[in-house]
Amino acid sequence: MSEFTIYHNPRCSKSRQTLALLEEHGVQVNIVEYLKTPPSATTLLALSKALAIPLADMLRTKEDEYKALGLKTFSGSKRELAEIVAQHPKVLERPIVLNEDRQHARIGRPPESVLELL
Repeated sequence: MSEFTIYHNPRCSKSRQTLALLEEHGVQVNIVEYLKTPPSATTLLALSKALAIPLADMLRTKEDEYKALGLKTFSGSKRELAEIVAQHPKVLERPIVLNEDRQHARIGRPPESVLELL
């Protein structure tokens, strides 16, 4: 059976719904509360690769912190952006579910999108 990790915010309804959906399907999930234990820059870049989208597309553009950090007009490297996000995990979209075995991931918006990983 595949191993799954969810980058989870228990205060977010979509994150809770995604976790419940995975559990309903019998999936055992490693839970990372990313606001308490932020992913490293290296992990963020790996998640970007597993999602097959740029790191910039993994960010919550309506978040006040996103605006305050000037990320809309950020022109640095992927690594530099990953370092910023690692320091400010609140700007990271949630939840992100990673199938560890296949190294594929999905953002749980809508929650059902993570079922593609099963």
